Amino acid sequence: MSVPRLIEFSKIGSPALGYITVGENSTLPFIVQRVYWTYFTPDSVIRGHHAHHDLEQLIFATSGRIEFVLEGLDGKSETFVLDSPNLGLYIPKLYWRTIKFSHNAVLMCLASMEYSEDDYIREYNHFKALAATTNA
Repeated sequence: MSVPRLIEFSKIGSPALGYITVGENSTLPFIVQRVYWTYFTPDSVIRGHHAHHDLEQLIFATSGRIEFVLEGLDGKSETFVLDSPNLGLYIPKLYWRTIKFSHNAVLMCLASMEYSEDDYIREYNHFKALAATTNA
């Protein structure tokens, strides 16, 4: 099974002109089927609180700072901080997440599937039950 990891993408440019970062399907951990972004999230709100059965994601903080706490089926948690637009967080399927945004942070997500409500695991108890059957 895949594990979450930070992926640093190269940037082209200079402080005088600005930068560009490119990610192409041939260099990503999956073929992108959907792109979305989240913004104007108050820094007092914790988002996420779900996992996915099959979806894989590559997440960027295009602005600001975003902190993810990811929990795998093995019960182990790890914290990842995105604070540079050329740094992506790969999230494989079956990882529970909580997300904390800084003021004015913008999250951009590259997703491996189009939206499907059926792919969401929205109840933590359901996620833990999956863990119990997977680890049994």
